Amino acid sequence: MFKKPLAELKTSAPLRSSDRRKLKQRVLQSFPAIQPEEGDTLVPDGLQAQKYSTHLEEPGVVYLSPEGDPLWFTIGKGSDDLIPTVYTLWKRPDLLPFLSTPAPVVPKLVNGADLMIPGVVQHSPALVPDQLVSVTQYHRGAIGPPLAVGRMAVSSDTLRSAEETDVKGKAVYTLHTWKDALWELGVSKKADVPAPRELKSEATSTDSEPSDGPTEEDKAPVPPKNADVAGRDGSLNCSEPQAGQAESAEAPAQESGSTAKLTAEDVSSLLRSALLQAIATTLSALPPSSFPMAASTFWSAYVLPARSAYALDMYGLPDANSIDVKHSTFKNVKMFLKASAKEGLIKLKETKGDVMVTAVYPQHPDVASRHPHRTIGDLEAKAKKAEDREQREREAEEKRKGEIQVAELWKPFGTTVPFFVAAGKDTSDLYSIADIKAITSDYIASRNLVNSNDQQYINVGSDQALAGAVSVKGEDTPEFMKRDEVLKRVRANMQTWHEIKAEGRDVVRKKGELKPISVVVKIRQGRKACTLITGFEPFGLQADDLAEELRKACASSTSVSPLHGKPNALEVMVQGKQIKAVTDLLVGHGVPKRWIESSDQSSSKKK
Repeated sequence: MFKKPLAELKTSAPLRSSDRRKLKQRVLQSFPAIQPEEGDTLVPDGLQAQKYSTHLEEPGVVYLSPEGDPLWFTIGKGSDDLIPTVYTLWKRPDLLPFLSTPAPVVPKLVNGADLMIPGVVQHSPALVPDQLVSVTQYHRGAIGPPLAVGRMAVSSDTLRSAEETDVKGKAVYTLHTWKDALWELGVSKKADVPAPRELKSEATSTDSEPSDGPTEEDKAPVPPKNADVAGRDGSLNCSEPQAGQAESAEAPAQESGSTAKLTAEDVSSLLRSALLQAIATTLSALPPSSFPMAASTFWSAYVLPARSAYALDMYGLPDANSIDVKHSTFKNVKMFLKASAKEGLIKLKETKGDVMVTAVYPQHPDVASRHPHRTIGDLEAKAKKAEDREQREREAEEKRKGEIQVAELWKPFGTTVPFFVAAGKDTSDLYSIADIKAITSDYIASRNLVNSNDQQYINVGSDQALAGAVSVKGEDTPEFMKRDEVLKRVRANMQTWHEIKAEGRDVVRKKGELKPISVVVKIRQGRKACTLITGFEPFGLQADDLAEELRKACASSTSVSPLHGKPNALEVMVQGKQIKAVTDLLVGHGVPKRWIESSDQSSSKKK
């Protein structure tokens, strides 16, 4: 919304006392969490109002503190919906429900992107579409400061179901972010970002009351009460808390204000829960030929990755190393597996001190009645996927940096000059395809030239300037013309230019259409194939350098000669069919692939 500078900003004016009281009342009514005594902090004396228009021409009003920081704003003609700014949310971070997202997503939000469902890590419960929310950076065991404000695009139910069904799409429509144009209005725009605050159970809501304690059947750890802050990476639960489970587990943390202490019994319970999860999922899916399996493989490849990710937040653990068998009541893997075999969960065979797992039993009642959970393996897989994606993005960005940027441009010329004058545009400027399309569309709309009977047609005959711009010499201009044809003819009647940008070189702008580099395989001197490269000069490539690099890359002889019929152009020849090698070399020099045209004419020559 505010990713670009404001199109218009009126002079600010102080609010009258009566208007300030009304605004304060609106704030208290819109945000019941605000206590009356807090109203003077969030709607202070000396408040100023300032009208603005965004770069999309959307009007609104921003309310500034006496110091000049934006505190509240409205957006849309006639809208009375008050929206807190990031400045306000830093004063009262729990004013809105929140969603958290990983650090790499934050710059994209600042650049104006909406928050997508796969980017949500945690969220408050009971969210509904169009609800105002804040977006924070994800911190394990803490809630980061609000960095964006927006409206929900989906409900929290959709976010929870996305875990199972891989739902895509937008989660939040971004309205305002830290460091956007609205933020930059403030005098405190260089202020440091506040530290994350502790993730407490009161940050969420639940309807169930704490129970007397977990039963033996439920001894396997379950999400804490604050698991209603739903985790998309498994750090917190995305499902509703089960009555009589999570609440009692969280009670000590609520009383002491800290996370629960991890005991040996807890570790044993967590590892048993991991075994149940592994049997029900990965182990049951293995073919019978996978068994017998070495105990070390069984443990490291299946049980450890199935440990509960919820436990990390439940017990405030930085990683899963504490959930290890040596910290449990069993002390070693062999003892744990023997106890599990005694329960009938697995079958073991011991030979000369080596333990082998010969079978698992997914039909065991404890496996069937287990509480499914997001696992450490899920977290690691997601982290690896995110790391791979970031690596690909970095590589693509590096590639873009080194790539030669080619822009096709057009200049008003001949019959199109009066049209651009009538549209109020500079006839000496160069325009891209997008510019020409926007100018033409705006011109058609401003003069009501769309045909009333068929809106895909434009009444070109009704406007002299447009009729001239689409005219073709020797042909009568039709009264009606399709919009695409109008754009095509306007561009055809303009003068063609091109622009080439490359890192470390001056920008080159020249009149005329840019031709792609030609890479052609031909037969020369009898039956010998050779590859000829022409048209590389506009891209800043030197013939001698290109020939030398190709000689080394292809291990073939090369030569440079004048191009027949074009004394100022050169042709590089390399022996053999070298289209791929030449293309790779040109791309390596930053030439976009679409500006390389290749063909093999050797086969037709032989015939």
